[in-house]
Amino acid sequence: MSATGLDVFDKTVQTTNIWLNEIMDDLGPDRHLAWHVLGVVLRALRDKLPAELGANLGAELPLLIRGAYYDQYQPSVPPSRARSVEEFVHPIAEALKSGRPVDAGKASRAVFKTLAHHVDLGQSAKVRDALPRDIQALWPDSVGA
Repeated sequence: MSATGLDVFDKTVQTTNIWLNEIMDDLGPDRHLAWHVLGVVLRALRDKLPAELGANLGAELPLLIRGAYYDQYQPSVPPSRARSVEEFVHPIAEALKSGRPVDAGKASRAVFKTLAHHVDLGQSAKVRDALPRDIQALWPDSVGA
């Protein structure tokens, strides 16, 4: 029996839980924190990408996670100019202040690792390659990671 009565909803909840479990493997057993981290890091990544590439990535995300990704999106705002890891993770750290302390770099790595595991390899590589080299170091299997 379906939990919600709609297979599409059941599937996205199941997939989202898989993603959250992977993030919790890296950050600890706190599902609320994992969800918060996932949303914050995805939005920081989205705001770093050109709109078309960001939309292509969004299309690859499970329905529920896609909602968090597009939350507060303003496509008319140009991509973030952050070039260094420090510039990239600073707003992430600020957004994560309200919860249990978590390192923004470690949070970014956990989300990027989950993305790389679940998003099409070609799309994942395009997203990684669109980032400045310093920020690419947060992505798994990238130079310096």
